[in-house]
Amino acid sequence: MNNMKSRLEMIAKQQGMGFHFIEATCYLTADLFYLEVLLLPSGEVQEVKVASHGEHPVPSNSILHLLRSNNFADFSVRLGELFAQYNIPGDNETKSKLLTSLKYLWKDLQQISDLPNELKVCETQMGLINDGRVGFLMAGEQDYPLSLYFYISPNDGPKNSDLSFKKLSEFKAAVQAAQVTIGVRDVTHKLQMTSVISQPPRLDNQGCPALFALSEVPNEMLSAWFLLRLKPPIPVLSSFIERVGQITDVTVPVSDLQWAPLPKLLIKGSASASSLSEPLDKQEIFTVLLPDTGMHTYILPETAWVASTQRAALMDSVPFTHPAHVSAILELLRHQCAVNTLLSSCLTPRSTSPAASVCDLHFEVRPESTTSISVTFNEPHTDSLAVLLVNVSNPRQITCKLFGVGLPDPSLEEYMSTVVKSCMSIPVTMRTLYSRIEEIATAPLSTSHPSTTEAQNDHSSLLMDTDG
Repeated sequence: MNNMKSRLEMIAKQQGMGFHFIEATCYLTADLFYLEVLLLPSGEVQEVKVASHGEHPVPSNSILHLLRSNNFADFSVRLGELFAQYNIPGDNETKSKLLTSLKYLWKDLQQISDLPNELKVCETQMGLINDGRVGFLMAGEQDYPLSLYFYISPNDGPKNSDLSFKKLSEFKAAVQAAQVTIGVRDVTHKLQMTSVISQPPRLDNQGCPALFALSEVPNEMLSAWFLLRLKPPIPVLSSFIERVGQITDVTVPVSDLQWAPLPKLLIKGSASASSLSEPLDKQEIFTVLLPDTGMHTYILPETAWVASTQRAALMDSVPFTHPAHVSAILELLRHQCAVNTLLSSCLTPRSTSPAASVCDLHFEVRPESTTSISVTFNEPHTDSLAVLLVNVSNPRQITCKLFGVGLPDPSLEEYMSTVVKSCMSIPVTMRTLYSRIEEIATAPLSTSHPSTTEAQNDHSSLLMDTDG
């Protein structure tokens, strides 16, 4: 028991929390919440309860499991997230008001998530992640901050729709999430002190709830705003950051952001400031291995990607002041995630010259706008160049155009649009396109081009190949 008490005390102090115990019960305390850990004489944890300010303690089976399995690393992370959730600066009155406002926001988001949705794609939890108004909402309880899961690439997700927090955590490298919390600033904003959803909810023609303006409900002017704390941080283009500010009418603080070309951020993730300041090579060359079909090289010319339109920064949080902002913010972030997913599929650690020389197919990748990418390649068995333009109009509408191909055909472009939406991989798409062009070039004139139906039938086999 003494060993367990010492371990819990050390973790509490590492997180900036207080610690004391009464007989066999340990208390890990902060201003707005505390953990109550009941120990057996052997030191085994018998029960864990969590209480937020003004509420009764409730059992936490998830934290109990972590402590019983001696998983102190994950317990420390969970405790740190809770501490960050409730770590609100200010006097007691300000903290109480901000916590009240935050809890009303949580309830409103939960109600929006629970309302029926006319989109059939949202009938599954996977559909909710990519298309739900507030993503797939993991209900905020005392033992875990409210989290929204709002983007996952189709080739990265679980193979069934039964998603629990445990299941999502297995895909944490692929699932984009956001925790809903408070951020304190030196500028005052009007925040809700009650629900902004009418009771019963009034729905528009699309089934969306009508939300009151903050001026129509009890509110407080407070030196704070709500935050979507992104996990992991997302590389976001400057134009998208500006659009977020237009949605929320809150200027996103950019003074501390480290700007770099979008591919550099995708490669390095949360790199240090010094590494981000290093210039791109004249051309970045990447080698991508494809199952059973050799290798591709992808070349990203420096002059194309250092353009001002491709300037991006890692965003770790997005400020807002009203529940109505969340749906529009998530849609923008999904749009950026879709662009990032496609571009990232071409990016691997920089290849050496010998590795690049044995690749059969070479492609040049350039940005044509903030949401479109061109891939230039040699047409099979000719000296001619061809271009595939991939345009991401929104997270659900991705279209392809072909230029320079000897036998252009709308059905081929439609087919490739279906392919890229299915696999979200440029290498898989280019391998499929290259094969189709060869088939068309060698097939009898009476042979028809692939149809959209054929592309849909190929969906399963494409997803199996996206490891490359």
